[in-house]
Amino acid sequence: MIDIKLIRENKDLVIDNIKKKFQEEKIPLVEEILTLDKRVRKLKLEGDNLRQKRNSISETIGELMKNKMVEEANSKKEEVKKINEELINIEKEEEELAVQIREKMLVIPQIIDESVPIGKDDSENQEIEKFGEPLVPDYEIPYHADIIEALNGLDKESAGRTSGNGFYYLMGDIARLHSAMLSYARDFMIEKGFTYCVPPFMIRSDVVTGVMSFKEMDAMMYKIEGEDLYLIGTSEHSIIGKFKNQLIDEAKLPITLTSYSPCFRKEVGAHGLEERGLYRVHQFEKQEMVVLCKLEDSMNWYNKMWKYTVDFFRSLDVPVRTLECCSGDLADLKVKSCDVEAWSPRQKKYFEVGSCSTLGDAQARRLSIRAKGENGNYLIATLNNTVLASPRGLIAVIENNYQEDGSILIPKALQPYMGGMTKIEKKD
Repeated sequence: MIDIKLIRENKDLVIDNIKKKFQEEKIPLVEEILTLDKRVRKLKLEGDNLRQKRNSISETIGELMKNKMVEEANSKKEEVKKINEELINIEKEEEELAVQIREKMLVIPQIIDESVPIGKDDSENQEIEKFGEPLVPDYEIPYHADIIEALNGLDKESAGRTSGNGFYYLMGDIARLHSAMLSYARDFMIEKGFTYCVPPFMIRSDVVTGVMSFKEMDAMMYKIEGEDLYLIGTSEHSIIGKFKNQLIDEAKLPITLTSYSPCFRKEVGAHGLEERGLYRVHQFEKQEMVVLCKLEDSMNWYNKMWKYTVDFFRSLDVPVRTLECCSGDLADLKVKSCDVEAWSPRQKKYFEVGSCSTLGDAQARRLSIRAKGENGNYLIATLNNTVLASPRGLIAVIENNYQEDGSILIPKALQPYMGGMTKIEKKD
């Protein structure tokens, strides 16, 4: 959510930003907000004048009572009563208008960074850099679900009976590899100086609307029936919510956290669920990184964070590339974002395994997260980035380490988490 002062003082910038995000239907909201804001400020002025008048009359009443001029004092009391009634109506209208303004402000997109390329959707995202050599072996690599099933590591049929489409059982050494990757991702970030955290896996609606747009919420979040609780789609939501309404000592910035959680997503939309495989599912596990810092430090942290994900996958011998998200592909709260994509030797193309975003002060403004500095209190910046989302990351490791005999080599970095195993192969 942007500062309403920006709309008051530079509405053209706000409108231009809306156009860059190809959301022209939101442009009328700018004038609607200004009209409501003008009315609110007028009401505030009227209220202040009435309070001042009431205070003056109250002083007069005191003098009249001292002089035993009761009739005149009672007349003034009637004036005060009428002023109080007016103030009640003014304050009620102010509150109603404030709600309307906030609802409209929540829909206005954050001002994107000047470096963000302009484009309508993810088809116009731009490749930044490649890391590692994308190799294709001279033997066929089967579909990842077939590889895993051949190693007795996947059971989607049973999951269909227990939970429906979009769920799965991971079994045996594949399940162990999945857990090993998450444990390694945790330790990888701890070594970078991040504090490990396991957050609540459900959050209240006021936190949900504080960390994401309504469009994202409708497409992603599972609502707990009869409760003001949602299952988290990523631990970032819960981690940022931890600081709701908090005043942070500036000396404690930056706050760097790495969090584990299961994640739950509807996956509503054009992409849909995958019937056989594990690319798009309702449930997965994730190691995330979250940073809270000064606004002026946010871009520096943004560049550090996406590089951590690149380094993580390169330590597993998985070639990756970074992709700059264009304006139309950015969620409304994001200032700038890039995806990290892993090489798929089977598909001979890259696929997304992580996303890094800086949201400026959007989440902090919605959730009232401020820092206390020498020159007063100020909103902080929030950033988030995927270290590992599995089974998506698991697929990348499996495909890039698949052998002609059907086995999977275990990257050296993961072997200590697998009891020293170097290979996963079919057991008789």
